[in-house]
Amino acid sequence: MISSALQFLLNAVLGLLTMMFLLRFIMQALRVSFHNPIGQMVMALTDFAVKPARRFVPSWKKNDLSTLLLAFITQVILKFVMLWLSDFLFAVADVPVWPNIFALSLIGVVSAILDIFFYALLSHVILSWVNPHSPIAPVLHSITRPILGPIQRIIPTMGGIDFSPLVAILLLQMLNVSVIGTLTRSLSMFL
Repeated sequence: MISSALQFLLNAVLGLLTMMFLLRFIMQALRVSFHNPIGQMVMALTDFAVKPARRFVPSWKKNDLSTLLLAFITQVILKFVMLWLSDFLFAVADVPVWPNIFALSLIGVVSAILDIFFYALLSHVILSWVNPHSPIAPVLHSITRPILGPIQRIIPTMGGIDFSPLVAILLLQMLNVSVIGTLTRSLSMFL
């Protein structure tokens, strides 16, 4: 019982930390301003690890790779600790465990990126109905624009209603369930 509560807590904390690292990477890659409540929260929650990591991890084409590496490392720690808490016997495993942990961690990073875009789209839609002039509305618009732009070129507004967020949410969920879920299940079978 304590083990499952600890697993839940670690999954929540390390999953949130992974999403914060990735949100920082996405905001930097899309040139979203950090002078807003979301940007300030992301900076406050990730500076403790990003600033030291930048000394060792170089940027690539103005993209801060340290945040991606930190998200991946956080996922590796999460996968390892989850296996350890579930009494996985590392010493007597039939297959090499680390390649599967690394692959599952990479899949966890991609899944978290899809979740970030999903929640950004959902928040953007809800805010457009409730409070379109919220201080975080421009941030959500900047994050969702790369996904909604191509869909809006294919599916125009009908009767003044933009269906592109609905299509984007469905596509993201389909990717998360079919591709990410299938890969996770197939790799988990070897652990």
